[in-house]
Amino acid sequence: MTHRRDLCRSSWCDIYQSRISKNLELACNMLPSRSKFCAVLKADAYGHGIKQVVPLVTAQGITCIGITSNAEARAVREAGFTGDLIRLRAATLAEMGSAASDHVQEQIGSLDAARHYRSLLDGGHDLERAHLALDAEGMSRDGLDLSTDAGKAACMEILALLGGHVTGICTHFSSNEPAHLQQNSAVFQHQVGWVLDNSDLQRSDLIVHAGSSLTLVSDVPIDTDMYRCGAIIYGILKPELGFVPTMELKAHVVGLGAYPQGATVGYDRANHLDRDSRLACISIGYANGFYRHAHNRSAVIIKGQVVPVLGKMSMNTIVADVTKISGVQVGDVVTVFGGTGAGVIEKAQAEAQFGTIMADLYSDWGLRNHRVYR
Repeated sequence: MTHRRDLCRSSWCDIYQSRISKNLELACNMLPSRSKFCAVLKADAYGHGIKQVVPLVTAQGITCIGITSNAEARAVREAGFTGDLIRLRAATLAEMGSAASDHVQEQIGSLDAARHYRSLLDGGHDLERAHLALDAEGMSRDGLDLSTDAGKAACMEILALLGGHVTGICTHFSSNEPAHLQQNSAVFQHQVGWVLDNSDLQRSDLIVHAGSSLTLVSDVPIDTDMYRCGAIIYGILKPELGFVPTMELKAHVVGLGAYPQGATVGYDRANHLDRDSRLACISIGYANGFYRHAHNRSAVIIKGQVVPVLGKMSMNTIVADVTKISGVQVGDVVTVFGGTGAGVIEKAQAEAQFGTIMADLYSDWGLRNHRVYR
């Protein structure tokens, strides 16, 4: 959600485009010599905004983008991207047909999906060639299981339905622990070999791909023509390698008050002050992604200092204890995630207090709050 500059925003995400570009450059430099990079922009580029991220991807010479929804596909094309566009999940018949004009390459991992794809081809739709999705002892989500005779028979029927409309074979690893990754990679390559041995597909005509950001930074070599990476673009992983967070969440101090020892804070009298205190009301709450279950374990930054959040979160406000900070005023910026130097809320703290991963937080914050591009 972008904003009009004449509006005074309550809470917002600062999006650092130069950091995205730097992360992309670092990630591409980590690729094995014969592997491509697919930039994953699902969930509106992890909450960063597809329209603003696509030019940064293109500037790095990246020719493949991964999405999930038709709205994302349309946004990528409207941002001027002309390269390969892959859907990273199964799709309904209606989705496949609607996405044809945006030249989306579909994943086909079931007979139902293959029949839908075939019916669209027979109906005159100009579809991009598809990717055969294999489970390879992985997610048990939308890939074909080739470990059984029934699965192999289904694969033969799928390939017959697709005819020559196959451009790739893919899987998604369920774990990037070294032993699991090596096992799943070996299973995937064995199953790819079986498909090639039992069909007219030629390895030289296909892109065989697996692996995510976690795979790329795992130091476990795998055989893949392309890594599909999202998290690393947005600085969620490996700060020791130079990757930096690309989003900061901020709000304002909107009220200040002095309250006596024994006063209660927030709904349900969940907190009692153990001393006379100066409290700041801050313009962010659970409607903006400051989750209610962060009660009693969260903090924010005001004037470069980390201060505790007290009481249960309201829909659009929280309360912080600023008793020990001098000079706090209404209008001061409050940092919920990010910052510099000693005054910083980093990934580990944010994940601990909100009880989820940064990919979830970024996606949620970016969709709930105004975005300001730096």
